[in-house]
This record gives sequence, structure tokens and C-alpha cells, in this order.
Amino acid sequence: MVKVNLLLNGDVSVRELYVPFAVGDAVKLLGAGVAKTAYAVKIDGVVRDLRTVIDKDGAEVNVELLTFDVDEGRRAYNHTASHILAQAVKRLYPDVKLAIGPAIKDGFYYDFDVVTPFTTEQLTEIEAEMKKIVKENLPIEQYYLPPTEALNALAEQGEPYKVELAKEHADKGEDISFYKQGEFVDLCAGPHVAATGVIKAFKLTSVTGAYWRGDEHNKMLSRIYGTAFPKQSLLDEHLAKIEEAKKRDHRKIGAELGLFTILDEGPGFPFFLPDGMTLKTKLIDYWREIHAANDYKEISTPIMLNRSLWERSGHWEHYKDNMYATKIDEVDFAVKPMNCPGSILVYANKPHSYRELPLRYAELGLVHRHEKSGALHGLMRVRCFTQDDAHIFLAKDQIKDEIKRIVTIIDKFYNVFGFKYSIELSTMPDDHMGDIADWEQAENGLKDALDDLGLKYEINAGDGAFYGPKIDFHLEDCIGRTWQCGTIQLDFQLPERFELEYTGADGAKHRPVMIHRVVFGSVERFIGILTEHFAGAFPLWLSPKQVQIIPITDRTNEYAAKLLTALETAGIRADIDTRNEKMNLKIREAQLAKIPYMFVVGDEEERDNTIAVRTRTGTGGGKFALADIVEKISAEIRDKG
Repeated sequence: MVKVNLLLNGDVSVRELYVPFAVGDAVKLLGAGVAKTAYAVKIDGVVRDLRTVIDKDGAEVNVELLTFDVDEGRRAYNHTASHILAQAVKRLYPDVKLAIGPAIKDGFYYDFDVVTPFTTEQLTEIEAEMKKIVKENLPIEQYYLPPTEALNALAEQGEPYKVELAKEHADKGEDISFYKQGEFVDLCAGPHVAATGVIKAFKLTSVTGAYWRGDEHNKMLSRIYGTAFPKQSLLDEHLAKIEEAKKRDHRKIGAELGLFTILDEGPGFPFFLPDGMTLKTKLIDYWREIHAANDYKEISTPIMLNRSLWERSGHWEHYKDNMYATKIDEVDFAVKPMNCPGSILVYANKPHSYRELPLRYAELGLVHRHEKSGALHGLMRVRCFTQDDAHIFLAKDQIKDEIKRIVTIIDKFYNVFGFKYSIELSTMPDDHMGDIADWEQAENGLKDALDDLGLKYEINAGDGAFYGPKIDFHLEDCIGRTWQCGTIQLDFQLPERFELEYTGADGAKHRPVMIHRVVFGSVERFIGILTEHFAGAFPLWLSPKQVQIIPITDRTNEYAAKLLTALETAGIRADIDTRNEKMNLKIREAQLAKIPYMFVVGDEEERDNTIAVRTRTGTGGGKFALADIVEKISAEIRDKG
């Protein structure tokens, strides 16, 4: 007999059961309605199928129900949908070779080796076959084969990609896991739901090319993406979000508003156009303002440094494939992929006392990283970007207070843009470096800081960097997508590698702790996120052009020029549209350009020394005296409106 603790949404229900029993049967004891919502389980912390059998007596076992609201439950659901996709494709196109089909965030994909790549038009046919498979409600069964038998079976099926994957397990002497549904069998570790009929609503969303194992030297495969949900209403909501995301695509808006471009002469290297540079500059100005007020000292370090530095920092060994290298005077140099070694050299440039700590260096450093061409995506994934780094050198007993200070700064930044955010604390990984005692002190410092500030956070156990624990900030935009931007990382390793020191109150030499910290993460990527969050309608203080002056006739051009001078004198970014076009067209184009304010001026406005004000939102307009509207706009800018 086993005591079974069934956990769901923090509630625990205890049952005592005789072995053997399938975990799914234990879940049914909570009621048919509850059982239907569980797509997998976590048995003593390990994710497993509902069909898993408990066959050994023991004191107790913890069984957590994984619903669609839980990452692991959602992944099991979508992973099953990917197998249904593969089964449908094999039914329709028997000669297709199967590669991989994992669950991913918000859905799944499957890669196929096919003579002629799939097209969008074929997705409808494949979806129809998937619906047939769901209607058949085929049981999904897991079984294992010894390595040799598994390899022979896959070879007989003519699945070379599966053979390659299976060999990796066979080399370890492991039995190979398979899943079967009807006539379809796939190499897979699972978990999966109990039957194909569990998958209620799905949609194939796109088809694209993908290299086998992400290696551009390998064959190009045909990848079909999809998503699945337990209810049609949830699927409809998700598809509506996808359509909204397409409208907000920063690449499309960036081109329409003239913010940035990426040219064939520099793939992955963005060109900022005048209006985009204004936006970038205003973000950086605000960054500098906040950091100056919080006792950060801005530095600038070289974009290229020699190999010996990168060897000492560990980048040459662990990160070289992502670095751009060259030779100068027969010596290897590398363009920096990160700013931290430069900050360390600045710290090491002179002796330091405990009285200087925490010592806060901030740097807007241009870094370069080699990204594969297939991974490049507008401003979100580039090969060069401005990282808004700060590196803080401090004593161990200062960790808690400094973390609180940093979190407060990051909170201030994100609130300005209206972002909600969640916090994740990642703890010591298995391959960590440094003493356990140091890790415990560091992790406790991070936890205590977050607790003191009353902030909620999730523990991401074992996912810290090898050199220290970290806090990550995940922003939520206006359509519910999340973006990982800010991070705070504690580092014991680089101060050790570079033998950094400070003189303590006791007169002895001590090793400082180093904090790596970013707010934007990448200025370029943050601009991409902001563009999609605001759909290009940036807050007034960030808008490249804040006012468009629209004369109704040429007679009022001189009055318009007077208004422009007054606005520019007040520090308001403005322009005049003097084209020989109709007023309504000019207004419409200003609205499409997302310009916050339009000043429409004609004979009446010039005579009365007033302005007819329109806004892009349609509210807050009307007739204004020049001084009044200038003060209104100036106050909105000061308030970061």
C-alpha cells in the first residue's frame, strides 16, 4: 500500500492505494471533471504520463496534476498534437522522412524531409487528416526496445533521422522509448496524453524551412508550426492574438515610420534612421538620468581586446564560436561579445578601499555576437547591439542592500513604459563553480532583497549561471506576450579569475563580489519590444516627432513658421507640412505616422493668434492659445506621458 498525495493548484488530497495502480486511476478518484483537465503528472518531481504504473510499496508518493495552465501539462498536450501532425503527414505523404516534433512555447512544430517543401495551401489538407485522427480517439501507448532492436526497427521504417537520434541513446546502452497511436510509431521520450481524442482544438499556423539540428551545413527540412488548446474559445483567442501581433510587428512598423532598416550589406546589423535615432537617444538620455541619480559612474571600454583577456575571462574557451576575431600585429584579437571584462580592467586599473564600495560602473557598450542567419529577426535578434550594462563591485555583506537598490531602479524603468513584469530567481546549477557557502549567502541575499521589497517571484531551481545565482525580469506587453529583459547576476568567478581586490577595514586584502546587471538588456531589442507594445504610437516623450504643423493654405505658412520656432524653443520636436496637398490628407498621414499632436492653422487661427489642435487619439483637442498648448505638451513630456 502507498500513501498518495494528489496535488492540484496548491491543494492536497490524500489517498491510500494498493499497488500496482496506474497514476491516471488515482487521479480519477478526484472526480471525472478534474481527471479530464490533467494531461500529465509530476511524480516526486519527475514529469510522467498518466499511464505510469506505481508497482512498489512505499511510505508515500507525491503526484502533482499537470493541467493546461501548467507549463509541463501544456507541453504534453502540444507534444501530442505534434505526433498527430506527423501521423497525418505520413498518411498523406508516406515517403516523407520524420525528423523531430517538440512542443514549444505556445504550440508545437514538426520537421519533415520532403522532396518538395510543404506550402501553406497544403496545411488545410493536413489539418483535415489530423481531425480524422482525433475523431478516431486512438490510445497512445509507450513501450521500450533494446538499443539494437530499436535501431533495426527504425532502419526498416526508413527513418534516417530517427536512427541518428536513437544511436545517441544506444551508445549509452539505454533502452529506447517509443510511442504508438494506431499505425503510427515515433521515437519519443514523452510524456503524452492518453489518447488522440483528448486534443480538442488545434490549428496549423505556418510552414517554413529549418536546417536539421539547426546547423546550416545540414539539409534544409520543411517545418510545420501549429498550436493546440483544450477549448475552441482558447484557440480563437490565441489566433486573434497572433493576428494582433502581426499588425504590431516591429519590422513592419519600423519601416512604415522610418525608424530603422537592415540591408543586404549588413545582415543582422541594424541601421537606425533619423527618427529611430531620436527614439534611441531619448531612451539613452533617460537611462543616463536615472543612473547618474543613483551614483553610477559611466565608462566606455574598447570594442576590441586581445585574446589573452578573453582566455582569462573564459570566453575564448566557452564562447569563441559566437565571437568575431581578427589579428593585429600578428596577435589574436576579438570584438567584444560582452562588456564585463572591460569593466573588470577598469576596476583593476587602481587599488580600491572598502570605503569606495559598492563601486558602480555603467556602460552603453556596443557588442557583437555571431548569430546564425536563420535566427536573425529584426531588432529582436541581431549581430550587434548596445547592451546597457552595469557592473558593480561590492563586499559580500552588501549584496542584499545593493540588490534592493537595483530592483527599485528596474521597477522605476518598467513602470514608466506601463509594463507589468514577473520575477524569476534562478539558483545554483549542478555545474557551478565556487564554494557552497558563497552560493548560499548569495541566494539568501537575493531572496531577502525581494522579500523585503514585498515582490512575488518564482524559484527556477538549478538554472543559475555557473558563476552565480540570478534574478530575471519578464515583461508582459499589452497583448499578453512576455519578454525577458532585465537581469541581475551575482558573480564570484570573474573576480577570482582576475584576482580583484580591495583593502578592507582590517587593512587586509579581500575579494569583491561582482554584479552584472542590465535594464533594457539590449537597447535595440527593447526598441523592438516598445514598438510592438505601443504599435508605433510611442508616448509623447519618446515620439520622434511630437507635433506636426499643418497650414491650411500657403497664406499661413509664415504663421506656421512662427509656431515652429516657439515649439523648438520649448524643446518640442516639430515639423511643418508645407506640401501642396489637401488638409484632410495631411491630417490622415500625420495620424498614420503616429504623431501625437497636429496643429492645424488657417486664416482664422492666424487672426486670433490661436491653434486648432488635433490628437492622434481624437481626445484632448480644441482651440488653444500658443502658450497654453506649449505648457500642456511640455508638462506631458516632463511627466513621461
